[in-house]
Amino acid sequence: MGRRTRYEPGTFCWVDLATTDPAAAKAFYGSLFGWTAADTATGDGDTYRMLQLDGDDVAALSELDAARLQQGVPPHWFHYVAVGDADQATARAGELGGTVLNGPFDVGDSGRMAVIQDPTGAVLAVWQPRDFAGAARVNDPGCLTWNELQTRDPEAAIAFYAGLFGWAAERHEAEGRLAYVTLKNGGRANGGMMPMTAAHGDAHPAWLAYFTVPSCDAAATKVRGLGGGVMAGPMDVGNGRIAVVHDQQGAAFALSEGEVDD
Repeated sequence: MGRRTRYEPGTFCWVDLATTDPAAAKAFYGSLFGWTAADTATGDGDTYRMLQLDGDDVAALSELDAARLQQGVPPHWFHYVAVGDADQATARAGELGGTVLNGPFDVGDSGRMAVIQDPTGAVLAVWQPRDFAGAARVNDPGCLTWNELQTRDPEAAIAFYAGLFGWAAERHEAEGRLAYVTLKNGGRANGGMMPMTAAHGDAHPAWLAYFTVPSCDAAATKVRGLGGGVMAGPMDVGNGRIAVVHDQQGAAFALSEGEVDD
């Protein structure tokens, strides 16, 4: 099993869902991945719902607040990268041309974080762990397995994240064009980058969470049956098969079938 008690700095360590209907989301993902939810009250009166698989924390969800809804922020999955010092990482993000949207701030005894936007428009968080390292399991069925940036300016994104996290970029070309980028942290594959094209329409640059499943086709069919939708695929890619889908509230994520790290 892909159990984790710590994450090297620069490694994706957690995802959570901001949704307009927590009860419906719990039912949707519970049926799709077998997750159960444990509600935790936060200091501001909200509820943070830890999503668990066989007792292991694998993700979380919370209600999308009114302020962000008024700003036009849709339901979405949000990504966290482990760092040794959230304050230093936040300052460095600004030096590299990123925008600090919130923080740094403490999350109780769990850790310290900041929300940043890269120069191409995608948003994620830096996470300095204290009592909470991140997902207790990854790469198992029903668990996070990959994080992918979809951006219209991959070269600017590569430079930003190399400077911020030290990621190395392995470029893959097709017909003389950049088709994909594998992002490596300390020599290990840590995520990917997909150049956006006209086919993406007016979609905003964003990170996409992949969850592993035994059968991509069966999971995509189940997504439809649960009231979600399939945006792309299922399709064969490399050593596996993927589909990009969305839940009932429109939050996009991906299903991945195939080889994973331990």
